[in-house]
Amino acid sequence: MSYHPNKLDKNLSMEIGIVDIGTYIPDTLISNLDRLEEFEVTEDFINKKLGVTAVSKKSSQEDTADLAYCAWQDVAHSIDKDKIDCLVVCTQNPHANGIPHTSAVLHGMIGLSDHCACFDISLGCSGYVYGLSVVKAFMQANGMQCGMLVTADPYSKTIDPADRNTAMLFGDAATVTILGRQSKLVPYQFTFGTAGSGGEALNNNNGSLVMNGRAVFGFCSSRVPVQVTQLLQDAGLETNDIDLFLFHQGSRFIVEKLAQKLGIPSSKVPINLSEQGNTVSSSIPLLLKKYLHDYSQKTLLLSGFGVGLSWASCLATRKREI
Repeated sequence: MSYHPNKLDKNLSMEIGIVDIGTYIPDTLISNLDRLEEFEVTEDFINKKLGVTAVSKKSSQEDTADLAYCAWQDVAHSIDKDKIDCLVVCTQNPHANGIPHTSAVLHGMIGLSDHCACFDISLGCSGYVYGLSVVKAFMQANGMQCGMLVTADPYSKTIDPADRNTAMLFGDAATVTILGRQSKLVPYQFTFGTAGSGGEALNNNNGSLVMNGRAVFGFCSSRVPVQVTQLLQDAGLETNDIDLFLFHQGSRFIVEKLAQKLGIPSSKVPINLSEQGNTVSSSIPLLLKKYLHDYSQKTLLLSGFGVGLSWASCLATRKREI
């Protein structure tokens, strides 16, 4: 069921939403400004096109579940781990090559109860929006009260450090989103898209990430504005009704182009790339954490897009104080 932000009722108080968000960005930063000569780019390109002055990189001792565990520690104080009913990990670079599944590894590291359901989903830049829908629906279908959505996709495991198209852009990070009924924001009215025939634009080629930046930009700039516009129309809203647009942080140029195409003022479209880069499925929750407790931001639109090619958007609204 969808809820119009201007028609909140008592049913919304029972809706599963976002309770808290924990994040982790590795301490190691690789400066793009130190690599201008190596990659034959200018400082202007770094600042105005990429928007990434440094990319975060996990240590050689860290794997996917380790990043996720650090994000869990950031939020562990706010939740009783024995009450967590499900744990879903969104990653395309699983822990130890995927066996056992990353969510099971993380389950053991945290020490969650035996009744906790765990599974992974393989999605990239659209993964956080997809994941919110998956976890929320799974919890509602099974009468669960508390769930965890984890994003951890260390692309450094597949990036060729000599490849300018990827090495200067992608960074490692992880997030943990706690979902339950005592929440701050309720995500609703999801919409999804897939263009699998274009998947070669961003793919793993024999263990190395390969990206056709021009093709990815063309996809983002053409498909995402259409989806966002349709989502707003379906919800009976206009861009002026949205307080914040949280777009996947593909690059500064992509985010700014989307805002321009949709006629959204830059003040409503935050950018958070500079000190970590494009963190794939973690980029939206890294942004969202900054606004989770900002009650002046009442209606948000989240949109993720990229590898697949895949894109997904949803609305999120605050609960009325009861």
